[in-house]
Amino acid sequence: MKRPALSLLAFLMLGCMAQGQNLLLPTDNRALFDEPAQFFQFVDRDFEGAKSTPWEGGQFGFVRDPRRLGSRIAYARFHEGLDIKPLKRDAQGNPQDEVRAIADGIVAYSAASAGLSNYGRYIVVRHDWGEGSLYSLYAHLRESRVAAGQKVKAGTTLGILGYTGSGIDQRRAHVHVELNLFLSSRFEAWHAANFATPNHHGVFNGLNLIGLDLQALYLAQLKNPGITAAGAVRATESGYRVAIPGDATMEIVKHYPWLLDGPRPAGKSASWEVTFSRWGLPLAVKASNMSVSQPVVTWVKDAGIPHYTHTRGCVTGSGETGKLTTEGLRFVKLVCGWF
Repeated sequence: MKRPALSLLAFLMLGCMAQGQNLLLPTDNRALFDEPAQFFQFVDRDFEGAKSTPWEGGQFGFVRDPRRLGSRIAYARFHEGLDIKPLKRDAQGNPQDEVRAIADGIVAYSAASAGLSNYGRYIVVRHDWGEGSLYSLYAHLRESRVAAGQKVKAGTTLGILGYTGSGIDQRRAHVHVELNLFLSSRFEAWHAANFATPNHHGVFNGLNLIGLDLQALYLAQLKNPGITAAGAVRATESGYRVAIPGDATMEIVKHYPWLLDGPRPAGKSASWEVTFSRWGLPLAVKASNMSVSQPVVTWVKDAGIPHYTHTRGCVTGSGETGKLTTEGLRFVKLVCGWF
């Protein structure tokens, strides 16, 4: 059912939002707020013998790869951004929509080739809002029109929407957009120690960026233009908590001091306890007296299904107990600098 159109008040609130962090939509497609089925690009789904093309699969969150678990259906694959469908196509069906910066910033990275990442041709823009640098990412572009180091304003054209990257065809052309925290300046060393494949993208490899719920932030700012990206992170529901040895560098706290819960110890902390969202977004960091020799799960939310299916495979077990998987340990080491 179609939702009611935005009221005049809502449009005025969007204007206030732009004056705050200038968080704009990246294309002319504005249907997010009133008719999301016309905003999100569909996915191809084959579940229990039934083929479908649900637009819901283009949203942020656990929206892909349905699995039946008893009487429940769980979506085990996490989607870290918003897939926005084009409004304009030429006679050959190729999209023509411009993709624009969602806020003022500096182009941090522009992929030199469309064939070296699942993102295809992608661009990363750094935004400095006085709460640590956040990074918007725009993927699957047909072409790029900016270069690294270039200053951009909210609404500056970055490129043209396309369908570069694996698993995307002309039908499903879209721009995939994220808003991320940056994890580690030592990412390349971590990558070399964990993967045999080359890293073509330096510290702006997608593995070194972790997305906040941009979809929820757009909708929240419509109601409250004063909410910030940092505020949105702090308001995110907790998924699990991990204790980290005290010798971890915790670079994430240097990047985002507002993640620190409580005072920073004068000396070396015995350990750090880090709270993550279900998909691994760090939400809070607290000094702890707990003694641990390696990262260990101290709490996990019981969602009534195996933890593996709602933590991006980072935590295994069920109920009120869990432990890090090999993939989860690798991820936590990157986030906390314990390598």
